[in-house]
Amino acid sequence: MKYLIAGLGNVGAEYANTRHNIGFEVADMLIHDLKGEVSIEKLASISKVKFKGRTLVIIKPTTFMNLSGKSVRYWLDKEKIPIKNLLVILDDIALPMGSLRMKSKGGDAGHNGLTDIIEKLGTNVFPRLRIGVGDNFPRGRQVDYVLGQWSGAEEKIMLPKIETATSIVKSFVSLGIERTMGAFNNK
Repeated sequence: MKYLIAGLGNVGAEYANTRHNIGFEVADMLIHDLKGEVSIEKLASISKVKFKGRTLVIIKPTTFMNLSGKSVRYWLDKEKIPIKNLLVILDDIALPMGSLRMKSKGGDAGHNGLTDIIEKLGTNVFPRLRIGVGDNFPRGRQVDYVLGQWSGAEEKIMLPKIETATSIVKSFVSLGIERTMGAFNNK
């Protein structure tokens, strides 16, 4: 069985270690944990790894956040992966810092990367793992906040959450979304 794991973020050194790139950080840790090799291919950096007899195609779109759907659609089609075996990992300002929430469907919650994926796939029914980055920003400063670097205190909170997120991905591919949501949501 094959899965597409799409960690969202923006390419480029200026975006490294920003709140908006938490999906990239989870993808990187997952690739490291599963001893994957990364290559740059069409629309994404990609790693194909095995986990419990399943193939995980882990991508970090190189299209920039707001055009993530193009990369996700391309790799779903290229690898012949059904949408139910897609997991999108992204930041969410509507969740408190460090919260992890798995969902099987839903709206975009104002997240432009998710908006583009929903548009390109023609559906909002696909699994996603939302990682709370909080909303500690003045009105109208959302972009500066999500593109801002983690503070030292935030990094201490988030590192274990990134590890937990990799466990959630492993659970999703081995146990399915319902059992994973039951095991991890609101914990």
